[in-house]
Amino acid sequence: MTDKNEKQAAAETTKQLTLKKIYIKDCSWECPNAPQVFTNKEYNPNVTLNMNTTTNLIGENTHEVVLSVSLEAKAGESTAFLIELEQAGIFIFSGYADEEMKFLLGATCPAMLYPYVREAMSDFVTKGGFPQLLLQPVNFDELYAQADMEQQAQQAEG
Repeated sequence: MTDKNEKQAAAETTKQLTLKKIYIKDCSWECPNAPQVFTNKEYNPNVTLNMNTTTNLIGENTHEVVLSVSLEAKAGESTAFLIELEQAGIFIFSGYADEEMKFLLGATCPAMLYPYVREAMSDFVTKGGFPQLLLQPVNFDELYAQADMEQQAQQAEG
């Protein structure tokens, strides 16, 4: 009887993260200076990438995580293209403490979504008539740690 109770307790405390769905929530492609941007002989853009993560509780133990990415390429002073993408996922969690949940929602889930962002961005750029763009890998664990330290510093100050 004790062995059965121990197994049941262990099963109830098992941590589990389930990825239920990945989808594009919103997307925008702009090439405001076409066709002139394609007539430049030299194309060496300055690319700016900005990312943000939001989370929404959508059910019991179920969260939507949205990785919002904005990518702008400028050729000189003019914008070659601008992409805004919201890559989202539905994640189900069980057995995690609050501090673990913060890390999962702020680092692990965005890291799972990022390969889809990289693929979509690359597709948009090449289908938009530009040379292939490969976004470099991102260390979401490090980004989370930096943001957490900044938040703690702000709380200590104010």
